[in-house]
Amino acid sequence: MIQAVSYRSRASALALLSMAALAFGGCGQQAHATPPSTQAAAAAPPSAAPPPVSTVTLPPAPVPATFDVAALSERVRPMVVNITTTHESRGPEGLDPFDYFFGPHGGGRLNPRGGPRPPQTALGTGFIIDPSGYVVTNEHVIHEASGVRVRLADEREFEAEVVGRDPKLDLALLRLKGATGLPVAPLGDSEQLRVGEHVLAVGNPFGLGHTVTLGIVSAKARAIGAGPYDDFIQTDASINPGNSGGPLFNWRGEVVGINTAIRAGANGIGFAIPVDALKDVLPQLREKGFVERGKLGLLFQPVTRELASALQLDAPKGALVAEVEPGGAAARAGIKPGDVIVDVNGTPILHAEELRRNVARNAPGSEIEVTVVRGQKRHELRAKLDALQDEEGDAQGRARPGQGARPERQQSAEKLGIHVSDVAGGGVRVDGFARGVDAQELQVGDVILEVNGAPIKDVAGLRAAIGKAKEGSTALLKVRRGKVVQFAAVPVPAR
Repeated sequence: MIQAVSYRSRASALALLSMAALAFGGCGQQAHATPPSTQAAAAAPPSAAPPPVSTVTLPPAPVPATFDVAALSERVRPMVVNITTTHESRGPEGLDPFDYFFGPHGGGRLNPRGGPRPPQTALGTGFIIDPSGYVVTNEHVIHEASGVRVRLADEREFEAEVVGRDPKLDLALLRLKGATGLPVAPLGDSEQLRVGEHVLAVGNPFGLGHTVTLGIVSAKARAIGAGPYDDFIQTDASINPGNSGGPLFNWRGEVVGINTAIRAGANGIGFAIPVDALKDVLPQLREKGFVERGKLGLLFQPVTRELASALQLDAPKGALVAEVEPGGAAARAGIKPGDVIVDVNGTPILHAEELRRNVARNAPGSEIEVTVVRGQKRHELRAKLDALQDEEGDAQGRARPGQGARPERQQSAEKLGIHVSDVAGGGVRVDGFARGVDAQELQVGDVILEVNGAPIKDVAGLRAAIGKAKEGSTALLKVRRGKVVQFAAVPVPAR
């Protein structure tokens, strides 16, 4: 039975609802729910003093995670390609010829009949960035390949030539012969990518063909020891052998990463190169076929808490300059050993490895602004970069301890609890440590060159320099380890 409601009754009900909305919604201007303490205060008699109310400001609501995955997968499918490479067999019998992150690299079996082994194949993935047939993939997918074939989502196949490669970033650019009018994958902005954001990995795992997996960004700026410019996106979107070189899409269908590495024995952990790194080198890959990078010409090391204390820094941030190449860009700019580089071109250097990446983004001959901390004062310097020839030249410099010169005499630097001896040509060699001594940043074989900025020529000079150090402080030692010069922070025990 349906009962009719009079106009007056309906109007009264609407008025009551409007009053309730005003009471609870604050006329639509109040963004937060009324806390229980406020409700209690409103119910208390007028004579009662209301308790203080603290306002909590909430962050903006995140983008809804209910986007249409099926529609996104269907839209990006034509932009992704499968890659098959051919490699001439080489190396010892029964061993795979390549040792990459991804495969399968085929073959690797003994040839029972002897003689030359048949060519082996490897599988990978790529994505189209130009309608004329330019494709991006990983360098290790096409490394020393004698032939490259690319299959599109519509089953068409093309021969491909390698246009450019960058082994340091593990990126390669291919061009499909005779291809035109291909769908292009838009490049996004990996810098704006947020941890927790949904991503879609597309690839050719185990040669099964076009496969999509959904996950989130688990972390950013991961260093996994894959190369000098480690800066990976970590994701739990399933990545398997054969996904190498495939795109990682955001929910808008933009490429934000290039799937590159998996960790052996780990589940739900994959790594992708940020697309911003690709955009930095793409023009050079297309025009030159290789990448030229700027060189600052110095060796540096991380700033540990102990080093930060010795340098009287507020926090263990930046890159500590251990050695400057004579006549190099850093030397010409006035950068000195012992300086802490804290900023390059307005970008803060929070971790030492960021210095290498920030410098490498600039071409040889370009000028960069470098901010250093020297003696607790900031200095703004400009450096004109040289061309980077040896990638290890700007490495952190963690060489094995050298043998050093034969000790002429062995003594003990009592205050530090280390056994030392003179070195021909100047300096003092570390020969051992007293029991219970905390000198973790020193190693046997290190040659001590300076203590708190004072040059050390022999054991007597070391004793004198240590004698001036305040007990309970941290001494800053400049040491040579093999062929590398770096700094070490050593506590000066209180007696």
